[in-house]
Amino acid sequence: MYVGIDVGTSMVKAAAFDGTGRELAVEARPLALTLRGGFVEQDMEEVYAAVVAVLGALTAAVPEPVELAGLTGQGDGVWLVDAAGRPVRPAASWMDGRAHQLVDRWLADGTFEAVFRRTGSAMFPGCPGPLLAWLDSHEPASLDAAATALYCKDMVFRRLTGAPAATDVSDASMPFLDPRTRTYDNRVVELLGLTHRRRLLAPVSDPVATAGTRGEGLPAGTRLANGPYDLPASALGAGVSAAGDGLLIVGTCLASLVATTDLDTSGEPAGLYISTDRPGHWLRAMPAMVGTAALDWVLSTTGVRHEDVDGLLAATPPGAHGVRVLPYFAPSGERAPFVAPGLRAELTGVCLETTGADLVRATCEGIAYAARHCLEAAGLTGSLAVCGGGTRSPAWMRLLADVLGRPLSVVEGEVGARGAVLAAAERYGVALDTAAWTRPTEVVEPDPDRAASYAKGYEDHLARLALARERARD
Repeated sequence: MYVGIDVGTSMVKAAAFDGTGRELAVEARPLALTLRGGFVEQDMEEVYAAVVAVLGALTAAVPEPVELAGLTGQGDGVWLVDAAGRPVRPAASWMDGRAHQLVDRWLADGTFEAVFRRTGSAMFPGCPGPLLAWLDSHEPASLDAAATALYCKDMVFRRLTGAPAATDVSDASMPFLDPRTRTYDNRVVELLGLTHRRRLLAPVSDPVATAGTRGEGLPAGTRLANGPYDLPASALGAGVSAAGDGLLIVGTCLASLVATTDLDTSGEPAGLYISTDRPGHWLRAMPAMVGTAALDWVLSTTGVRHEDVDGLLAATPPGAHGVRVLPYFAPSGERAPFVAPGLRAELTGVCLETTGADLVRATCEGIAYAARHCLEAAGLTGSLAVCGGGTRSPAWMRLLADVLGRPLSVVEGEVGARGAVLAAAERYGVALDTAAWTRPTEVVEPDPDRAASYAKGYEDHLARLALARERARD
């Protein structure tokens, strides 16, 4: 069997596949996030223990030899480890907002734009540049004690294999990598005031690193490949590779990705260009901060269960009786298709007659409008695949197709883990039928009348967003 490991933000999953790409079993463990005053952190030991636990459970459930394994996980953040690969402090998550004032300052003084023009990366508070600069100012002892600032999957790979600390071109894409040379841009390091911390940047393995496991979770000697991180891994798992084709990941993060061979760093700085295994090929990424997390907040606040979402979407019409949601719930604001650290969510049109169904539909519509905004900014011209936890709601997928006004090729299951296996197979020279592994589950067509109505709703969304951005700047 083939094993894909996906170390997410709120969940660790491991999936077993047979040689045709059929999913045999999935094991999962939840992960905790510590949120306080804009700080969002994770316990690295808890994360690693969850990885070992899901792998142990998976190999027990499917007692077959492991041909190879691929590893992916959440990107960005800062995962400081010592020379032995052990945590120096809790990991600062990509959702962390502590460095928002630094990003504001860099937006004002031109540093933000200068970095984007060089690398195609629009920094946000939870990416490594601002976080490392904040730690350098407020917790220098942590950086002094660290040997490397890794990313999530790199920490796990080092622990599973004992291999030297390293990352890959996909994770390194934000914000220090020159996408043309596929090496770190030392001028960017200098612009962020981190030249004296340059040693902390993990060496870039290009192509991704491979090594045998040490026997925790997987049998000793299992062939494991490290990367790419979850966004490009999901693109691989959904079969998105032709220029112009896109992927929408409706997960904790709402991520829009479009394959491209053009590197254009003009225009409004936003998103990033993710380097892939193929030089000259990138993913133009617009990863909005909040996807299903916004709906989760509304559901928990209203006491509604996830399994009731489809019924509630059917209980109120498009437009949600005038209720509107700008779904910018992240403590660090928004990062795509624009950067606004101070932006927050807004609910309007609510009155005593507003129902829970109205709130749920308005939130789903708001997320869909944000997705359309991101996909347009990323340059979508071809087909669109969609994956992530949101695909479990057929009603939401129909709503999404209507708002986007285009067919959706729904790819269910553990798409990131699937992509991690495909990347590992490429690295180890194992031939797999990529078309069979990435075949969509179904295609959801938009309703023409609803699509026309939502096109007008989208224009209203953009107008309300423009006003909210102005207020956030005040």
